[in-house]
Amino acid sequence: MYDISMLIKPDIQVYKNNDSKRPEYKNMSNFDSGVSYETRVSLDIHTGTHIDRPLHMIDGGKTINSLDISRLICKAKVFDLTKIKNRYIGLSDIDSLDIEAGDFVIFKTINSDNENFDFEFVYLNKEAAKFLVDKKINGVGIDALGIERAQSDHLTHIQLLEADIIILEGCRLKDVPEGEYELIALPIKLDQTEGAWVRAVLR
Repeated sequence: MYDISMLIKPDIQVYKNNDSKRPEYKNMSNFDSGVSYETRVSLDIHTGTHIDRPLHMIDGGKTINSLDISRLICKAKVFDLTKIKNRYIGLSDIDSLDIEAGDFVIFKTINSDNENFDFEFVYLNKEAAKFLVDKKINGVGIDALGIERAQSDHLTHIQLLEADIIILEGCRLKDVPEGEYELIALPIKLDQTEGAWVRAVLR
């Protein structure tokens, strides 16, 4: 079994090194002041390994509580794209891969080698996203905190989310070989949010 989740800690890698996205831990009770140890954590939904739902980019879009969680206990295919030439995953990088309708595909890139935020991280471009939509996949995962890298039209996100394709961001895949797995990536049960944190594993 491979745990592909990020460790939530105060110095975790966050998108664009934005301090507002860093988790805040506050000790509310300890054995000096009480009879139990309790911690309060403040955490942005898009910090760490998480799922994006349509509301993230589409006004009035579906929220996390509308997601059938059985879609996140499923067969997954990990594809090793660490040797691609560009700093993005394009159509030519994936059009010959064994991707079928209903698949949950996860792309391993050089992002997994970097524990610090890389402003030039490898992302999925809109042509490749359109290919995945046409394939009618179940979901797509990537080892970056964004499936796209601040494209002005956000078409990578929008195309996938309009097709109700699950987006799993922040996977840690450095030690995961290419192959087929069972993915278990159950989201925290939040109400009416645009995404949720997950503990994602492959086995």
